[in-house]
Amino acid sequence: MTAKSAAAAARATVYGYPRQGPNRELKKAVEGYWKGRVTADALRTTAAELRAADWRQLAEAGIDEVPTGGFSYYDHVLDTTVMVGAIPGRHRDAVATDPLDGYFAMARGTQDVAPLEMTKWFDTNYHYLVPELGPDTVFTADPAKQVAELGEALALGLSARPVLVGPVTYLLLAKPAPGVPADFEPLSLLDRLLPVYAEVLADLRAAGAAWVQLDEPALVQDRTPAELAATARAYRALGALTDRPRLLVASYFDRLGDALPVLAKAPVDGLALDFTGAAAADLDALAAVGGLPGKRLVAGVVNGRNVWINDLEKSLATLGTLLGLADRVDVAASCSLLHVPLDTNLERDIEPQIRRWLAFARQKTAEVVTLARGLTLGTDAITGELAANRADLAARAGSPLTHDPAVRARAAAVGDADARRSQPYAVRAAAQRAHLRLPLLPTTTIGSFPQTGELRTARAALRTGRIDTAAYEERIRAEIQDVVSFQEKAGLDVLVHGEPERNDMVQYFAERLTGYLTTEHGWVQSYGTRYVRPPVLAGDISRPAPMTVRWTTYAQSLTDRPVKGMLTGPVTMLAWSFVRDDQPLDDTARQVALALRDEVDDLETGGTSVIQVDEPALRETLPLRTADRPTYLAWATEAFRLSTGGVRPDTQIHTHMCYAEFGDIVQAIDDLDADVISLEAARSHMQVARELAAHGYPREAGPGVYDIHSPRVPSTEEAAELLRTGLRAIPAERLWVNPDCGLKTRGWPETRASLENLVAAARAVREELSAS
Repeated sequence: MTAKSAAAAARATVYGYPRQGPNRELKKAVEGYWKGRVTADALRTTAAELRAADWRQLAEAGIDEVPTGGFSYYDHVLDTTVMVGAIPGRHRDAVATDPLDGYFAMARGTQDVAPLEMTKWFDTNYHYLVPELGPDTVFTADPAKQVAELGEALALGLSARPVLVGPVTYLLLAKPAPGVPADFEPLSLLDRLLPVYAEVLADLRAAGAAWVQLDEPALVQDRTPAELAATARAYRALGALTDRPRLLVASYFDRLGDALPVLAKAPVDGLALDFTGAAAADLDALAAVGGLPGKRLVAGVVNGRNVWINDLEKSLATLGTLLGLADRVDVAASCSLLHVPLDTNLERDIEPQIRRWLAFARQKTAEVVTLARGLTLGTDAITGELAANRADLAARAGSPLTHDPAVRARAAAVGDADARRSQPYAVRAAAQRAHLRLPLLPTTTIGSFPQTGELRTARAALRTGRIDTAAYEERIRAEIQDVVSFQEKAGLDVLVHGEPERNDMVQYFAERLTGYLTTEHGWVQSYGTRYVRPPVLAGDISRPAPMTVRWTTYAQSLTDRPVKGMLTGPVTMLAWSFVRDDQPLDDTARQVALALRDEVDDLETGGTSVIQVDEPALRETLPLRTADRPTYLAWATEAFRLSTGGVRPDTQIHTHMCYAEFGDIVQAIDDLDADVISLEAARSHMQVARELAAHGYPREAGPGVYDIHSPRVPSTEEAAELLRTGLRAIPAERLWVNPDCGLKTRGWPETRASLENLVAAARAVREELSAS
């Protein structure tokens, strides 16, 4: 590759960056504010310091144009709701009284007011707050946050580009507000919303923005002709504005398909496109529409969602092909780096050679800068980086960690019968009722109980050697005793051991399976102040020893009521890890399923009659394009059945899912062939119960009646009313009563009160049914 002229030098940029700080300073400050230990001013100061530190680090690394506006106390879609003034009516007084407290009330709710619904951001594990809109919604511009953060970056002497959720994606992510007919289409409000965006753009231009990025990832999904026409209309209107910065429209996570020519023809100044994974198809599609003459193209060639190092030579070849398709080509990650941890250099427990295979946000930033330099100056300018990259890629490909012949032989021998229960559901259900002897509307929880400060302290003390294993296990044993005792006194029917020994529902298992790497500082935001450390699925998977049997059987020894064994399913083990990219996902899923099958068999042998294999990520991992979904759902449901297919008919298999659009996968839920499924339903007002009924779902289900992602305690009547709503869709003999999700993040006082109310609601409705 020859050097380009200096005038055409490629710029390096990113669309967003991890928000939390190197030691999760933001999480600590926000939670301190909620508890009254941190003032609002102190919280704002911490946030400003974190933003400035991130921008300086990006600039020092060689990023030419830093992003602003992506920082958030809780969620960037909620920030957009504030920016356009779409505050739900029930929250307006709180926002007017105190904007910060009102903001958190929308996110978390209060004892008296429910929060906004929360669901997954496309096919990631990030959760966003769903906008609630209706025909009476009035939009008003409030760009104070976006303007202020731009000003902060400019004051540091940096070139900055505000990044906003685009108007089309914002409306496509929204739902009808409570009380609004379900067939209301938020996109019908587009012409009402566009003037607000015009006002925001004008204010950002006045504040010094040369460019503004409008993110439209919803366009990588299948879109109707009407939706594409609305997109064209939106960008004709915004492009025609005279008082605006230059507009860069961005999309990512998959190929644009029919939306690409719409955006290419729009009167905007540039496009930012994803050229990784399935989205690489946009390269040929862009050429087919004649490229972007006279426009800027920001090429996302570094995968912003996974943690493996980039193949620099492959990315340079892609960039070289793109050079003739736009007026200028700049280099970026494929999406916001919000979805990866901060820095591999913080990981001291990963072997140095293996650590060289990994790239977190800072390393991906360096890759973007290297590629921009190579594109500008030619490959001779980055000879050393290319040589090191080739060596690291070769080391990973040849590592024995990635190939275990025994694991591969076992997976290859799997047959159709291995992924099927020995008896049909009707036979199993009769056997389970006779064995378990549960009442009508049985009550249970999803698995975890509060992870108290004492538990976290004990785990840290064990890790640092301040206590020995015996002392730690005594602490776990005492916690299990307390959890089982509380559940018995509260009147729950199927108990759990509470998972006090588990740090995370994926990491716990990853630490006990071969082929996984775990991190110490690899935190990634899931929602609000909830951060997780996704393990890295680096090699072939097997289970050297039982992982959960000891504590489950101990809990069962304390009670005559059934205790559920709790496992994380194979798809979720993939989805909530950074999965390997050197073999098909279905091969990896089959390996994980076989490891879990061994655990399920050992639980049953140990006397566990109810086993829950959680798959909350089944919907999350659903491909964004409809054409890609049947293949995925076939191997995903097979993996679940492979993990559970070997048990006796009287062993009851549960699964759990939360915070997703379940209507898209009802047939797949059926295909799992679980005996009982529990699902999030409280914030969505039992929508999933109606979806199961419409499908004719034949097995048992527990749509949640207690929203655990809010600190508020639902009353007995509130839970009972949700239960009655569920009964209008699901017969009483097949309906369970449970929370939406695990209770790990909740405190004990609210947990006790909420579960006592849940049990009281179940009893009240049972009495109503017996009296009718």
